[in-house]
Order: sequence, then structure tokens, then C-alpha cells
Amino acid sequence: MMNRIRVASLQYFIRPVERFEEFADQVSALVWTAADYKCSLLVFPEYFTCQLLTLNNIHRPIKEQIRHLAALEDEIVELMRGLARESGLYIVGGTLPAVDPPDMETVYNECYLFSPNGDWDVQGKLHMTRFEKEEWCISPHDKFKVFDTALGKMAITICYDVEFPELARAAARQGAYILIVPSCTDERQGFLRVRYCAAARAIENQMYVIHSGTVGSLPQVPAVSLNYGQASILSPSDFAFARDGIVAEGIPNQESMVIAELDIDRIRESREMGTVLPLTDSVSSAEVAASLEVVRL
Repeated sequence: MMNRIRVASLQYFIRPVERFEEFADQVSALVWTAADYKCSLLVFPEYFTCQLLTLNNIHRPIKEQIRHLAALEDEIVELMRGLARESGLYIVGGTLPAVDPPDMETVYNECYLFSPNGDWDVQGKLHMTRFEKEEWCISPHDKFKVFDTALGKMAITICYDVEFPELARAAARQGAYILIVPSCTDERQGFLRVRYCAAARAIENQMYVIHSGTVGSLPQVPAVSLNYGQASILSPSDFAFARDGIVAEGIPNQESMVIAELDIDRIRESREMGTVLPLTDSVSSAEVAASLEVVRL
């Protein structure tokens, strides 16, 4: 396992496209830029593939548009898989609406992790936001995974999932040093919910968190007409790390790529010798919570 890992997180600019090849060109350019900067891991955000909605009839109900987009799953996966193999990068392929044949009606929000040899696996979103559940009719997954890679163990919590701290804690207890958070938020409050929770997960589990978001807009498609995003790479808050727990971050709402190096040895040391040991001490807090008393006065 590598001790120092250079990683890149995208503020991915959603712009209308008229052909799949325009989307492929944008994605490919970002992958090769990350490779040029000698990165080992590149993270795309949640629902960056919604850019492809403009290839079809944008006047249909959004539920139908999302299901049509899911039909492009194989084409998108093959694109990302080929880029991972050619560039030698691990690529977190953001998320895309996906189906599980032969059931072509139930749609999930899935994040593909591609390895440099072209292998891949999927982390599905576990908790749906209200618009996903009520308007897009997206269904949740029920499995949470830790991915054991040449870069070390890592886990993925997709956007709203990072607001459930027990997930990241379970991954940290399985030895994950990196948590990846692809997100798609349309306004500042939504973005800050994800960002504040991502920072909390870094502190309480003594791990790096890589947050990637969408920026730009599809003015023709009301459901994704606006995006508010700021990519960041976050650390625990202790003397061995950045003063404010922010290793790197972008300027909000600009197309950019945030790059930083992760020092895995520092994470290991902080879990054993840090000023505080929240991951270790959380065992006793779980016991205390299990014996909660309600006191009436």
C-alpha cells in the first residue's frame, strides 16, 4: 500500500451537450489532466452524467428522462473503464442513474469505482433525498462496502449518505483511511450540509475525506438547472495536519480540479498518538449510548 497518494477532486462543470462524444471529450480531458499531474486517484461528483439529459427530449417528465439516461449506463461505464485502464488511475466515476436487468423500471443512483486494470465495483446510494424519492423515483441500495485497493482501503458515501455518521465509522473500523463523497447540490444550504458533515467524518474517524461536487447548469432542464459546489480534500484537525482541517479546496462554482497529497502514515500515527483518539474512544461512547436514560424533572 502506498504511503503518499496524490489525489484529484473535481468541481465538474455541467454544460449542455448535443452529442455523447462531447461528454466523452470533457471527461477524457479531465482524466488525462489528472494523469499529467501524477495523480493516482480522480473523483467525479454525483450525477455529473445528468449532463447527458440534453441528448433527449427535455420536455418529458423528469422521471422519464432519468430512465432514458439510465439506458446509457453501459456506454458510460465502458468509457470510464477504458480511461482508467489507459491512464493508470483509480477513477471514482461519480454517479449515474442505473438499472439492474431484467428489471428496467427500478432505477438506482450508483457510483462506480474503476481500478487501473479495468476492474470495477459499485457503491449504491443508501439514503434518498426527497426529490430523488418523490420526483425522480430513485430506489435505495442496502449494501455498504469498503474497497481494498492498492492505495489502501476506502469507502464511498454518496452526498446525503455522508449525513449518517455510522457509515463512515463502520468503514474506519474496517481500516479505511479515505472516505470519498461525490455530491450534487443545487444551492448553498444543501452544499453546506454535505460539506460540514464531510468535515465531521474526517475529524471523528481520523481519516481523509475527498469531496467532489457539480457546478454549472443545464438551463433547459429545471430539475438540474442550478448547481452549487466546491471540491475539497479534508483531514483530521490535529497538529500533524492542515491548521483548519482543509488540505485543499476550490473556489466555489468554478470549473476546476483540486489536487493534494495524502499522507497515510500520518493517519495511522494520529489514530495511535493523536491529541485525541475519537475513533478508538468511540467504542465507549457506543456503550454509553446503549444505556441511555431518560430523566424526568
